[in-house]
Amino acid sequence: MSRMRSGRTALAMALLGVALGGCGGTTIGPGGAGEPGPAQILETWTSCAEAAPQAGAIMDVPNTGVPTPAGVDPRIGRIDPAFTPVAAVLCGRELRPGRGAGQEQVATERRATQLTPLLTALRLPSQKSDRDTACSLEMIVPPWLALLDDRGRWLRPYLPTDTCGKPRAEVRTALAELSTTTVDSRVVERVEDPAAETAGCAQRWADLVWVETSNGRPGPPAPASSPAAGPLRLCVYQVPPAGRGGGKPVGDLVYGGPLPAERQAGVLRALANRRAVVECATPASRFAVLRPLDGTAGPDRYVELDGCRRFLVAGSTGGGQLGQGDEALAALLRPV
Repeated sequence: MSRMRSGRTALAMALLGVALGGCGGTTIGPGGAGEPGPAQILETWTSCAEAAPQAGAIMDVPNTGVPTPAGVDPRIGRIDPAFTPVAAVLCGRELRPGRGAGQEQVATERRATQLTPLLTALRLPSQKSDRDTACSLEMIVPPWLALLDDRGRWLRPYLPTDTCGKPRAEVRTALAELSTTTVDSRVVERVEDPAAETAGCAQRWADLVWVETSNGRPGPPAPASSPAAGPLRLCVYQVPPAGRGGGKPVGDLVYGGPLPAERQAGVLRALANRRAVVECATPASRFAVLRPLDGTAGPDRYVELDGCRRFLVAGSTGGGQLGQGDEALAALLRPV
């Protein structure tokens, strides 16, 4: 279906995977490792549905990396001086309430014509990587972006990066402040059933304990005292057999809801232990995610309910601390 709607773009940047580190995807540059050449110019823009049908498809699977859009994938690069952009197109997806209950995923095409701040930011150089710079570990996923000229031609612009290899702050600000009009939207799939909505949990989630350890980035042991926490929400996910042991296992929601106060006290005590993390390579079939009940920023807590029974406390501003759980901790996170 198509419809027109104006407003600030709500999905200009997505922050994914606090403990994943670095950036990926073709629109994020090397942080000063070499500037790209001119972007490839294609004739006649058609639509997001044709050029980038999978753009933004990651958003219903938090913390699983950067999507690689199918469809047309031109060479990304600098804006040729002979190419004069008159419009920007952002392709992506968003969640909205579905009919009756649950949520559905909607693919959107947004367009902006007031481009001066964005073009100024896109023409900045990338900053050189600096090993002395303290970089946060969140992954920043920019939108799928194309620029159009008055002849209908289009290109994919390179996004200059900062010293941490992430899009420069000027680029992020310009994208966030774009005033866009939605020129097309279409329902892609139902992504959350009524049970997930009732539990207050996402339908699918990634096992960050496995991601963190399998990528060779185990953080330091968990602190002697767990970070202070208000009421927590428990969401437990089951990883299909085919997904276990992969780079980024994704689980489907099994059960969830507010964590009872009497259980929460025991869980936080267990997450504050100082046991050494055991050497183990057995992927979990189930894992729990504990997040603030009121939806405020973390820390998020991930617990393997079987397999190696490790846990990860992921801070809201980056960084993660790994610890060793046990059967007693897993028992506190089973259905009431």
